[in-house]
Amino acid sequence: MQYLIGIDVGTSGTKTVLFDTNGNALASATEEYSLYQPQNGWAEQKPQDWWNAVYKTLHAVIEKSGVENKAIKGIGISGQMHGLVLLDKNGEVLRDSIIWCDGRTTRECREITETIGAKRLIEITANPALPGFTAGKILWVRRNEPEIWAKTAHILLPKDYIRYKLTGVFSTDVSDASGMNLLDVPHRCWSDEILNLLKIDKALLPKLYESCEVTGNVTREVADLIGLAEGTPVVGGAGDNAAAAVGMGVVETGKAFTTIGTSGVVFAHSDKVTIDPEGRVHTFCAAVPGAYTVMSCTLAAGLSLKWFRDNFCKEEIAESKEQNVDPYYLMDKEAAKVPIGANRLIYLPYLMGERSPILDENSRGVFFGLSAIHTKYDLLRAVMEGVIYSQRQCFDVLREMQVVPKTMLACGGGGTSPLWRQMMADVFDCPVATVANKEGPALGVAILAGVGAGIYPSVAEGCKKILKYNPAQNAITENSREYKAYYQLYRTLYPALKDRFAALAEL
Repeated sequence: MQYLIGIDVGTSGTKTVLFDTNGNALASATEEYSLYQPQNGWAEQKPQDWWNAVYKTLHAVIEKSGVENKAIKGIGISGQMHGLVLLDKNGEVLRDSIIWCDGRTTRECREITETIGAKRLIEITANPALPGFTAGKILWVRRNEPEIWAKTAHILLPKDYIRYKLTGVFSTDVSDASGMNLLDVPHRCWSDEILNLLKIDKALLPKLYESCEVTGNVTREVADLIGLAEGTPVVGGAGDNAAAAVGMGVVETGKAFTTIGTSGVVFAHSDKVTIDPEGRVHTFCAAVPGAYTVMSCTLAAGLSLKWFRDNFCKEEIAESKEQNVDPYYLMDKEAAKVPIGANRLIYLPYLMGERSPILDENSRGVFFGLSAIHTKYDLLRAVMEGVIYSQRQCFDVLREMQVVPKTMLACGGGGTSPLWRQMMADVFDCPVATVANKEGPALGVAILAGVGAGIYPSVAEGCKKILKYNPAQNAITENSREYKAYYQLYRTLYPALKDRFAALAEL
């Protein structure tokens, strides 16, 4: 029997899973770590914490499974995107990593846009300069920590630091590199034009690979430390969303998924590069060689429901403990009793500002149409509908770009809600299904490792062999008709409030 390992280096922790080649998870281990906020709006993590977590979880799954290490044929790594890891010439970490949710680089993003030009930046990198992306972080360190910058010999992304620790190789994959504002996304290579304009030495950047290519092999030192076999191949791997796409089978044109986690993501596969000139959604290289993905990111999807639960659903939380069920289950039951449109109440889910598709950090949450008739559960239904409207608005941008999925998969915490899935099917007007396999990014990079090891002939063939799907929920024609009127009104609210949001930010 042959086996594969998938490692997912997330923000809250690392999850490592050992699979057989049929996609069955034989052993899994998770290790959490801390996030540090030296100042308001900053977010950092210690790369050594990531490595400690990978070391512990790798050791645990090998020990739990009892498989012979030589039977492990490949390792794939997924990770949080955009984080900046700086190493000196000896491969030692120079400072804590500035991670994806750090917001300190507004000035640097403005500088990147002015230096390169907003239109040209999107033409090359397929994305505007955003505070979450890596290039702004590089410029921030260069400006504010010149002594650190002077010692910098290598720039890596979070998962690629783990690759370096496993193999001694400095490399990355094109899906993760797409979120740096430094990659020529259409040509899948570093942009000499941008690097020259920003005065960043190309020698600092890692070598680029496709996600399923072998980038290096486990060293003897690491093999002895963890219990792996020396020489075990490590493939390029992928950024977290690209890895999740493989883990759900979104690797062919016509397939997409919507995640309702803390944030909301609509993620579609495309066999050709397609860029929104307005930068409302992101275009990245896919984990499938030669293919691309288009994705949106809304900032307060599941977060909106969590905010509502924490502030208005104390009774449901208490009752859930008595019944030993999730409070969201009880909330779903109550929201299902409220008619479509929440009795003429619409919610704008801009609790944290918004990224896709409006790119407005000043926008804020709104209940529109609130009256004395409304109950707590009308507000709850409005929150759930407003989150789906925001995802539909992103979905519409994909349709403008001629990226038109035929089927939609639902994942994340919100994807477990039958009510939310039905709303999605009705508002999107397309079938919505779920994947039976639950390991997500870890499974995705294990499949990539299987391709690199020669076990599967391609990423698509690996997915076909492994993945199974639950029956889809289809759109209900009458529901779709009712939602359409509310959605059209929803779309008019942000333009009417845009200037008022800016004025509020100045108070």
